Amino acid sequence: MKNNQTQNLKRKRKSKRRIVFLLIPILVLLFVSTGYAVDLYRKAAMLEEKSHQELQRGTISPKRVEKKDALADSFSVLLMGVDDSEQRHKQYGEAIRTDALLLATFNKKDRSVKLLSIPRDSYVYVPVEQKKDKINHAHAFGGVDAAVETVEGLLDVPVDYYVKVNFTAFMEIVDALGGVEVDVPITFTEQDSKDRPRAIKLKKGLQTLNGEEALALVRTRKIDSDMERGKRQQLVLEAIFHKTLSFGSVTKYGALLEALGDNVKTNLRLSDLEAFYHFAKGSSVNIEKLQLKGSSMYKNNIYYYKLDEQDLAEIRKTLQEHLGLAKSSTLPQAS
Repeated sequence: MKNNQTQNLKRKRKSKRRIVFLLIPILVLLFVSTGYAVDLYRKAAMLEEKSHQELQRGTISPKRVEKKDALADSFSVLLMGVDDSEQRHKQYGEAIRTDALLLATFNKKDRSVKLLSIPRDSYVYVPVEQKKDKINHAHAFGGVDAAVETVEGLLDVPVDYYVKVNFTAFMEIVDALGGVEVDVPITFTEQDSKDRPRAIKLKKGLQTLNGEEALALVRTRKIDSDMERGKRQQLVLEAIFHKTLSFGSVTKYGALLEALGDNVKTNLRLSDLEAFYHFAKGSSVNIEKLQLKGSSMYKNNIYYYKLDEQDLAEIRKTLQEHLGLAKSSTLPQAS
């Protein structure tokens, strides 16, 4: 009896030190750590109240045959980056497009992540419009639900979770981490978050980027192609992921939570986030970056990125296998 009481007491003490592992976007995946557990959990709970937004479909994707246990199974997260600044609201009102769109699938058996960048101009079937259009228009016409439905139809895999973050949160996250180290692949100039032209100048090479610089790197798109832009977004997300998990970042988790504020929406709850903690703890996680191949296309003088059908079929198969799913039928693509 005494041994049982002692074991229970130890479990209670351990539970107080348990890490609350919090995912954040652009994907960015951020986690809350021990040592500040009480204060951080309070902040995380307040953030959940502000940021939680369930999908209209409910908690289970129609691509799932049965209910998924996030703590036991492989899962997917759709990361959406949006520019909902005052300038963009003046231009588009509430019809904000996704500026960055990435799908991360997590396989818990081999502790791997596949991070797929989806070019914003991809010419795909958008169910809310009932026609083909640029994939970033899905959010503009139907919000998060339409974006999730479009990605599921395109890739024929379930989107279990989504995280949508705006540029303000992205910059504050990077700054709260003390910057992120990135091997910048190209020298370029770009406007800043206030749309001031050529305000950010970066040279090729390994360096530590602040929030404004990291945002410029993931946003710049006219210097080459949508595919290269996607690669840059993946580089920054991977850098944020590794910096967040580093020991030196532990004291900054409170600032990270405060940076999110009203700038993130997600269907994740604190009770779900333990899955991410168990996934990332221990040995290193292997992150494989994937790209959707395609070519430029013009229709009615509008630019689109036409996806290569054979490559798309291979990507679908890769993601389905990574999630441990049987091959399913793909939704028809309207012509």
